[in-house]
Amino acid sequence: MICRIFYFVSFFLSFFATSCKSQSTETSTEKDSTVIPGWSLVWSDEFNYTGLPDPKKWGYDVAAPGWVNNEAQAYFANRSENSRVENGKLIIEARLDNYNNNLYSSARLVTKNRGDWTYGRFEIRAKLPSGKGTWPAIWMLPTVWNLGNGSWPDNGEIDIMEHVGYDQGVIHGSTHCNKYVWTNNSQKTATIYISDVSNKYHNYILEWSADQIKVFVDDRLYFTVNNENKGWQYWPFFKDFHLILNLAIGGTWGGAQGIDNNIFPQRMEVEYVRVYKKTE
Repeated sequence: MICRIFYFVSFFLSFFATSCKSQSTETSTEKDSTVIPGWSLVWSDEFNYTGLPDPKKWGYDVAAPGWVNNEAQAYFANRSENSRVENGKLIIEARLDNYNNNLYSSARLVTKNRGDWTYGRFEIRAKLPSGKGTWPAIWMLPTVWNLGNGSWPDNGEIDIMEHVGYDQGVIHGSTHCNKYVWTNNSQKTATIYISDVSNKYHNYILEWSADQIKVFVDDRLYFTVNNENKGWQYWPFFKDFHLILNLAIGGTWGGAQGIDNNIFPQRMEVEYVRVYKKTE
């Protein structure tokens, strides 16, 4: 009887130890989603807090309707109705609320003077709004405007994601500069169709080096621009740029087929923003 008890206890302890070891091994091999071979994470916001966007990482562009592209919304700062973090997501929300006598309100968040980079990998995981009149964008502008006429487009623009609601599912990546710009339809640009951009989160990715700009949705590369080495007029992308996240309403492009006032409120939701530098 004693032998049987001893055998049972030994078996139980052995099983327990093996089980614990197995669980420990499984835990230790869990993949860290921030790790990308060949890249080092240098800046991020995982939105693991609640309230207004972290002021150490995000500022605002504040503007009245018509400020750029004849857009219909006004942009506000530190207004939770238009920008907030909740349930682990950054929410940028456009509203039809006549706030401060502006028919539409929204937000435009910027990392300027909080996060400015020359080259790197920029990964933004987001779910987009839908409906006629919406125009969300994830993009970059230079922090210092010191080329050519000191204005746009001489100093460049990098568009990681643009989407207009009347053309549901079509994602645009583009660059603009002195020689290649949308105002004369010469911009460098490409599109990719993603059917569920407003129902699921996707990764909008820019990889930018001294020689090349590449834009992806998830792991699908669909837009590449090469440095022609002809001067800043062709390639102003050699200095610090900052990130911009915004949700515009209407405008020359977003409002080309009108605005459906029955869709509001609309929001762009962002799970995280991560910036990497190439590993030396």
